[in-house]
Amino acid sequence: MSNPIPDSERTEIEAAAFRRLVKHLGDNPSVQNIDLMNLAGFCRNCLSKWYRAEASERGFEMSDPAAREEIYGMPYEQWKAQHQTGPKQDHK
Repeated sequence: MSNPIPDSERTEIEAAAFRRLVKHLGDNPSVQNIDLMNLAGFCRNCLSKWYRAEASERGFEMSDPAAREEIYGMPYEQWKAQHQTGPKQDHK
């Protein structure tokens, strides 16, 4: 597949698309993580783990709670209290 976009611009486009995805998930808190996991094979927690791993690879250590706050836009426990519905289900 050929893509005429230079790597430097591609990185900016990918970062913008990621920010748009995170904003979309933030704007739609009624979409439960378990539904995302069942339908797409990933959820907000997965995104936070990927974020933390990529930061670590670049020398920026961060805790799980800090990475989750980047994705959820608030502390995870607060998000769960405000938006999580139904019984807790583990990832499958």
